[in-house]
Formats: sequence, structure tokens, C-alpha cells
Amino acid sequence: MQSRPDGLYLAFDYGLRYIGVASGHTQSGTSSPLCVIRNHNGTPDWDALDECVRQWQPAGMVVGVPLRMDGSEQPLSGQARGFAKRLRKRYALSVFTADERLTTQQAGTIIRENRQRGQRRKTSKADLDKIAAALILRNWFTAHDDD
Repeated sequence: MQSRPDGLYLAFDYGLRYIGVASGHTQSGTSSPLCVIRNHNGTPDWDALDECVRQWQPAGMVVGVPLRMDGSEQPLSGQARGFAKRLRKRYALSVFTADERLTTQQAGTIIRENRQRGQRRKTSKADLDKIAAALILRNWFTAHDDD
């Protein structure tokens, strides 16, 4: 198992149309939604990803891997793992994968709760994806806080 470098991380909620992006730091263990990057037929907008990496200078990256509730792989799992492999090769950074089960549902709950508190701005699938990426990263930090 590769060791986790300290510092800022980018996390990705990989989807067929959009890839949610979040950032967070190992020291605080917190994360924040950043943006959404388009993904067209399995080809991410590499220019947008390059800009994101240039701007944030991450120590590492985390890619959420969608699993079934029983922990088995689903068709999108392999694509997310392939995306992680491409990130590792392209940026020569530590790239980790994380179980992303239920993060999209949790992101939906956060959006609903924010609306109930009076934050009624219109939300989109993109909002859901970047919040899910933040949850993936926060959960990963929690699971690895002794690394």
C-alpha cells in the first residue's frame, strides 16, 4: 500500500458525463466542493483537469470508485479505476481510490437540508457531483487519519 503524503488533495467523483472535483487538506481532514469537469464518452476535459492541477498543486488525488451495496464492482467501477490510472500516469502524483458508496445520496441530503435552511438557490447535477467528491475526500481522510 502506498503511503499518503501530507498536503492538499483533489478528489474526483467520476461519472459518465461529469466528474465532480473537491479539494481538502490532510492536516484539517476537511474538504470543499470545487467544480465539475465534463467527461465525454470516457474522455475527460484534460485541459480543465490540467488547469485544476496547476492551480491547486495537490500532493495527491483520490478517485471515488462506485461499488454495489454488497461491495462488488459494477460497470462504472472499472472506468473510475482506469481514470485513476490515467491521473497517476499524467501527473506523476500519488492517486488513491476510495469507496464512494452512498456519497451521491448524502450529497442530495445536504442539498435538501440547505434548501430547508433557506438557501434556496437552484441546484444541478453538477452541484451533486462536486459535493459527492467532497464527501469522498472527507471519508477517505477519516479512514486514513493514522497513515
